[in-house]
Amino acid sequence: MAPQVKIDPEAVRALAELLRETDLTEIEYQVDSLRIKVLRTVPQAVIPVAAPVASPLVSQSVTQSAEPQQSTAESLENHPGVIEAQMVGTVYLSPGPGAEPFVTVGSTVSQGQTLFIIEAMKVMNMIKAPRSGVIKHIFVKDAQPVEYGDPVLIIE
Repeated sequence: MAPQVKIDPEAVRALAELLRETDLTEIEYQVDSLRIKVLRTVPQAVIPVAAPVASPLVSQSVTQSAEPQQSTAESLENHPGVIEAQMVGTVYLSPGPGAEPFVTVGSTVSQGQTLFIIEAMKVMNMIKAPRSGVIKHIFVKDAQPVEYGDPVLIIE
């Protein structure tokens, strides 16, 4: 028979609070043989059910010819307002298929407002605006794979 292990309810509460503060969906903590895993469900309204269709709004800041477009995109990647992918996954620009995008070029955003979602390992991670500003450029298309550090959009 396995020995009884007393779980500290304050530790569970602290982990749950950490989930809320960081907007994570799960956290696991282990000390010796004691392991605590806390999960938080994401509201169904923000989970894409199927791969969304690419948004035509993404191309609003793209230039006419292919040559200037590439040099413009490369120069924009070094912009101080670039928001990068914080993880490897698939970026979704709207809360679900057919829904309006969270932001478009020209949108005014407030600090803490959802900008996009990155799905990583079947977990939807809502990426929030680190500051208020205006969306000046969107580098990705809806449902596009991203790597850690890839530029996603610019807030000025």
